[in-house]
Amino acid sequence: MPLLKRHTTQKILSRIGLSANVVLYTPIVFYWVLMGLRYRHLGIATAANPRIETGGLCGESKSAILNMAGPHASRAIAPYAVFPSGPHAYRHATQLIAKLGLSFPVVIKPDIGCNGTGVKCIPTAEDLQTALTLYPDHIDLMVQELIKDPIEVGVFYIRPPDAPKGYISSLTYKTSPSLIGDGHSNIAELLHHSTEFHDTAHQYLQRLGKKALTVLEKGEVFPLVFAGNYCKGSIFHNGHKDITPELTNALDTLLKDVPDFHFGRIDAKVSSIDALKRGEGLRIIEINGLGAEAIHIWDPTTNLREAYAAQIEHYGAAFRIGAYNRKHGWKPASPLTMLRAWLRQRRLLASYPIND
Repeated sequence: MPLLKRHTTQKILSRIGLSANVVLYTPIVFYWVLMGLRYRHLGIATAANPRIETGGLCGESKSAILNMAGPHASRAIAPYAVFPSGPHAYRHATQLIAKLGLSFPVVIKPDIGCNGTGVKCIPTAEDLQTALTLYPDHIDLMVQELIKDPIEVGVFYIRPPDAPKGYISSLTYKTSPSLIGDGHSNIAELLHHSTEFHDTAHQYLQRLGKKALTVLEKGEVFPLVFAGNYCKGSIFHNGHKDITPELTNALDTLLKDVPDFHFGRIDAKVSSIDALKRGEGLRIIEINGLGAEAIHIWDPTTNLREAYAAQIEHYGAAFRIGAYNRKHGWKPASPLTMLRAWLRQRRLLASYPIND
C-alpha cells in the first residue's frame, strides 16, 4: 500500500484516527531509544555532526550551518544573509538585498525552522514590507536569493568519519502541484472540482486565504505551494536511479568543505537532470543535519515497509557515526539539551506565519 497516496492511505488513517506521521514515526522513536540504550547515551547520534547544535536534530540555525562552509562549498550556496525581525526589519532586509546584489523576487525564512514553516517567496519590495510584519519580533530571519533553476532535489549524504569518501543514500525530486485555469472558475472552485486535490484542498486553501477567490485565465498555471516540503503539499518522486559516480564525487567534494559534516541532506536546485547526473551546477539552498530525512520515503509509490527500512538504515548510520566521533573526543548533546532545543523550536514554529 503506498505510504502517502492521498486518496488511499491518508483517508484510511484518518478514518481510524491516526495520521501518517504517527504511523511512521512511532516505531522510529522506539528504535531511537533502543539504539540509545545500546550505546548508553540517548543523544549519541547528535555527535554525527558535532559542530552543529544537536547535530542538526532540532533547534539549529540554518545560517550557522551554511556559515561553516569553506570557499568551495560557499560558491555553490545561494547567497543569503541574516537580520533581526521587528520594527527595523524592512530596512535591514533591503540593505542586505542590495549588499548581496539580489533582485526581487527573494526568499524570506526563519533562521530556525522545520518543514518549510514560515518560508515565503517575496515578489516585490512592497510585499516584503507586508510579509515582515507577519513574523514575531526578536527572531532571526534569512533573506536568500531565489534560485530559478527548474529542478529541485533533496540529496541525502552520509560519510563515515573513517571512510575516504561519502555516498548518496537517497535522491528525491520535489515538484509543486499546480492548477490550470479555465477562465471562469476561481482557485477554490478548481480545487474542489479536481479529483486529484479533493482530499487535500483544505491544506492549500488555508494557506491561500483570499487569493483562493482569484479567477485564473484559461490555460494559466498556478502553483499551489512554494515551500518544498511534503507536509506543505509538495509532491516527491524517488530519483535514486539518477545517482551517478559523478554526482557522488561532486557532492562529496562540496560537503567535505563543511567541517565534520557526516550526515544529512542538501536541498538544492539544478538546471536539468542531465546536469545533476554530471554533478554540475548544484545550487544549494539548505544543508540539513540529523533531523533531515531521506525524503524519497514520501514518494507515493513507497510502501510502509520500505519507509521503515529507510528510516532505520539512516538513523542506524547516524548512531554509528556518533559513537565513532564520541570515541574520538566529540561530545554528544544530552537528552535535556535536545528537549530544550525541541521545545524552543516548537514555540518558534507556532509563532511563524503560514508558508507560501
